[in-house]
Amino acid sequence: MVAFATCALLSPAVAAPKRDKALEAQLLAHITELASDAYEGREPGTEGESKTLRYLGKQWFDIGLESGTNDPLHSWFAPVKLVAREPYGSNAMFLRKGRRLILPADSALVLTSAKRSLVENAPIVFVGTGQVIPPRTDLAGRVALLLDGGRDDSDRQNALLKGGATAVLTVLDGDRTLENVSARRERSGYALASDSLGGDLEGFITRAGLDRLLAGTSQTLAGLQAAAAAPDFVPRLIELTATLEATTRETRINTHNLIGKLPGRKPDGKAVLLLAHWDHFGRCAEPPAEDLICNGAIDNASGLAVLTEIARRLTRGITPDRDVYFLATTAEEIGLLGAHAFADNPPLPLNQIVAAFNIDTVAVSPAGSPFAVVGKGMTGLDAQIAAAAKAQKKKLVAGDEANAFVRRQDGWALLQHDVPAVMVSTAWSDMGRMERFMDGDYHRPSDKVKPGIELGGAADDVTFLTALARWFADPKKVPAPADPPAK
Repeated sequence: MVAFATCALLSPAVAAPKRDKALEAQLLAHITELASDAYEGREPGTEGESKTLRYLGKQWFDIGLESGTNDPLHSWFAPVKLVAREPYGSNAMFLRKGRRLILPADSALVLTSAKRSLVENAPIVFVGTGQVIPPRTDLAGRVALLLDGGRDDSDRQNALLKGGATAVLTVLDGDRTLENVSARRERSGYALASDSLGGDLEGFITRAGLDRLLAGTSQTLAGLQAAAAAPDFVPRLIELTATLEATTRETRINTHNLIGKLPGRKPDGKAVLLLAHWDHFGRCAEPPAEDLICNGAIDNASGLAVLTEIARRLTRGITPDRDVYFLATTAEEIGLLGAHAFADNPPLPLNQIVAAFNIDTVAVSPAGSPFAVVGKGMTGLDAQIAAAAKAQKKKLVAGDEANAFVRRQDGWALLQHDVPAVMVSTAWSDMGRMERFMDGDYHRPSDKVKPGIELGGAADDVTFLTALARWFADPKKVPAPADPPAK
């Protein structure tokens, strides 16, 4: 005890980080509203969407923003049309020397992303584990028979289809079962309605099913596995042909991005973009569960709260020189689709956006935490962000560990369209803390407003992102890059 007391006397006192309690209270009010059961989990295409967009639109209008769609037919709300596709029909038929082979219904499953895909009487070529893609001449017009080996991925199947295979039939010779595949694929897949329908055809067959097809031939599954393991393996035809058919059922969903704008004081044709996704999973559980709604308090009512309070602060004082756009995206949780829709039909040319700052899942870090850059090293923004951090006396974490999450947020969709987009937040500076959230409340009904919700770091995010928006909206600090020559 003496030693402890001595250390306490000798150690300098550490001042607690200064907190903006008024700002934290504003953030909490937004999060509490948007994550309440009244919003039904903010699922696109529902009354929860309407309530969410009405709330945000009123907040932004009252703050002093104007519509940023630059479309008189769709003020504030930019339409996004989605299509949800779920498996509907599956049929697999096999022939050997013209004789039909009967398989139990639970032996094979055929899937497609199109409304209907059909392959008739196609030869089957065994491609082993798919580590080496055969020449197109070996795949064209044929069904590629692939060993699964317990690998739950789609890279090999996609490579074979791209390489010319008319379909891929995967043998579930590892730990995966047909029930596993069916359970995972029975959920709807989503896409923008403007996207062209895929024509891919992918089948799965059980070990017992393939053994039954090969019975009476010179080939066995064990023999195929041994051949695939040989260093001199080459693809080989199987004494079978396949007719595979799959259909999907479609549902159309009309949803919206919300776009606001703070016109610049001295516009130079360039702009800063701040964005956060508004959507979540809606009703995500079934009775007898007591909690049926995924409210998405941290993911991402917190990001919307930060985005709104940045807008409030930017409208105060001197207006930034450049235009600043504010974007609340739909359908992030089902594939970053709202961000893709924004990039496909932007309210301004994408090359006019000098910097985009995404805000996602921010209410997790205490006040005074350092900032991480998700997307570090992937854009030309790093040096200016570092300069702004130095000017604001903000600490940036070293390294790029947070980039592990770069593909899981709207900034990634914008990066695919050559928009310099990053996330700058305290939330991603401690990956252990973030991973604990991911392992706990993330995408579950328990992501709701709770006593003690951590808003210190979120308030710090508002302060620094406001400064970053002003920094990049200043042509003196960030001169406009020369536009690329027209093609």
